[in-house]
This record gives sequence, structure tokens and C-alpha cells, in this order.
Amino acid sequence: MKLLKYSYEKIKGKPAPYYFNYSIITIIGKPIRKWVCQVIAPKCVFNSIRILLYRLCGFKIGRHVFIGMRCYLDDMCYDLLTIGDDVIISYGVYFACHGRNQGHYPIMVKNRAYIGMRANVISKNVDGSERGVCIGEDAVIGACALVNRDIPDGATAVGIPCRIIEHTGEKDE
Repeated sequence: MKLLKYSYEKIKGKPAPYYFNYSIITIIGKPIRKWVCQVIAPKCVFNSIRILLYRLCGFKIGRHVFIGMRCYLDDMCYDLLTIGDDVIISYGVYFACHGRNQGHYPIMVKNRAYIGMRANVISKNVDGSERGVCIGEDAVIGACALVNRDIPDGATAVGIPCRIIEHTGEKDE
């Protein structure tokens, strides 16, 4: 790779892109991990095997977790996604830790959270902070919600973008 990097810099007359610093193992491993995360694991009908595949790809997933089929876990930032214990993630949920013209920010789903079908969790907070998004303990996210801000412990959030409709027994009116 050093020879390729040197050749690129001599021919183009400018510094080589970041990926010229990758090892050959990384170059081979990234497409394999992406294929397992995006083709094999989401279509696996057995939850325990699906979780095992995600863990083998580097995701931090707690105990007794259910991840529904056809979910997208951001394979570019597998180290930034943390899922706690006893979490239920329904069918087709989308987790994105990065995007175009956006940095890479963490997503944390704490213990006993529930995320409804087809919800989207996008990492950068709307308040401009760079700490990512945290879904609190015992939080409930409604189906098709767009989570782009922190959800406190015990809260219920729905809508696009999500808003909290219930928090520790008190309803929003």
C-alpha cells in the first residue's frame, strides 16, 4: 500500500486519500463485514443467529436483545452503536451514525427500551451538540418515528421528528 500511496502522490501531485493508509486486511475485511451486516444478518429468520452475526461484525449488543428482521445497523460506525440489555427493536428499524457532510456520532440504546417498527434513529442531535443520541431506559419509540434527539428514561416518543407524549406517567397536552 505504501508503494501505491507513493505512486498516487507522485502522479497526482497531492496527498493521497485516507484509505491509502488502510492495511490489506482492512481492505478485504470491510466489504465482507458490510455484506454480512447488510445482506446476511437482516434476512436471518432466527434472532439468536442474527444477534451473533451482528456481534461478530463488532456491534456492542447486550443480553436478551431482540432485533427484528430487515433492520439497518450502520456498518461504517459499528463501534459507535451500543444496545443495552433486554432491548426490543422491531422490524425495519434504521440506525445511522453518520451522513453526508456530517460527522460520526454515537447512538446509545439503554436497557429495556422498545423501538417500534420502521423507526429511524439519526445520530446528530438537533441542538447541535456532538454527543450523539441516547434513548433512555424503559423508553418507548413509536412506529415510524424519527429520533434525532435524546429520549429521557421512561418517556414515550412518536412522530416525525419525534416528540415526547408521555414521561413518567404525565401526559403532554
